[in-house]
Amino acid sequence: MTAYGTWVPYAGVQKLILLAVLLVVVGLLTYSGAKLRRRITVTRPGRAVGVLMIVVCALSIWMFFVALFAYAVQLHELHLLSRPPKDRIAPVTFLSAAVTFFIILHLTRSYGWRTALGSAVVGAAAAPMVFELPFDLIVMNRTIPSIPPSPTLYRLLFFLPLFLVEISTIALLTLLPSMRISRYSLYSLAGMFFVFATWALFGFHYPNGPIPYALNAVSKILSFISVITLFT
Repeated sequence: MTAYGTWVPYAGVQKLILLAVLLVVVGLLTYSGAKLRRRITVTRPGRAVGVLMIVVCALSIWMFFVALFAYAVQLHELHLLSRPPKDRIAPVTFLSAAVTFFIILHLTRSYGWRTALGSAVVGAAAAPMVFELPFDLIVMNRTIPSIPPSPTLYRLLFFLPLFLVEISTIALLTLLPSMRISRYSLYSLAGMFFVFATWALFGFHYPNGPIPYALNAVSKILSFISVITLFT
């Protein structure tokens, strides 16, 4: 039985297309970083919009868990539910989140403890989403097992709420007065996508081998670094 949570690797023309797209993104981010002369201050939304953003983020998380439950029920009904593969990358994520929290807390201490704490919490939450959003777009149509009678429908049921969680969490960064976009943020993102491109060169396999695991871990760490640079 196929373990759910994995995906079919890329091969042939599809692998080359993915590689080309990722390299274009790398080029655009690197060029933008080279052209950026000063940090970009993002206009903060008003209080009402800020509250709405937080509510949307909370509802998105709730919606995702509801969709995840429905997805798991269907897998169980079709006898496709199995033990998921061991998540070897989770320790890297949690350790990176903890380190990011304390680094941002230190970097933003001059703004006062409330802003520093809010920046650390939001930054540590948004950083993995910077990785997950493009990653999920890459693997979305290749996840296994496919659920009949409409695999596309069930993939959308799972991924659309997840995309809302990722986008709304990243958007919370705009609420922080301590956040600035620098060339180093763009370079870090370019590095993450370059590692994605290298991963694509090897077929973007599930990280149960040494090379995919290393590429997954390095790209995940770079996503955290990209968020940390927003507060330097």
